[in-house]
Amino acid sequence: TPFSRKLPLPPEQRMVLVACGPFTPSDGVAFEPLSDLLEVVARDRPDVCVLLGPFLDAKHEQVESCQLLGSFSDVFRLCLRTIIEGTRSAGSQLVLVPSLRDVSHDFVYPQPPFPFPDLPKEDRARVLLVPEPCTLDID
Repeated sequence: TPFSRKLPLPPEQRMVLVACGPFTPSDGVAFEPLSDLLEVVARDRPDVCVLLGPFLDAKHEQVESCQLLGSFSDVFRLCLRTIIEGTRSAGSQLVLVPSLRDVSHDFVYPQPPFPFPDLPKEDRARVLLVPEPCTLDID
């Protein structure tokens, strides 16, 4: 159905990593927790990596006070690019789920998937942008 998508995995591989944002510390938007997570992905090489937002939290102090060095969408795109490039070498299927607190995304429910028209061609087969809520059938 158009509301679900099955991720093809070899039957012997079933390692799934799930992480939930925000991926920044409360005192800055340097994305150190995200960097730590990407190190775990590179080390453990999960078959599927499901990341739930918020990726750039609307409740973050620097977001609320407009102290970011770029626009919300620019910072968010940099975050997504970091995630996609940081998981590329592991070969993990990457599933990105939005949150109502993602400052650069529609805050309606149900939420549409993140728009990412400049997703690199080599990543289109392994990166899945899903709505919230969604149903995933893994293996």
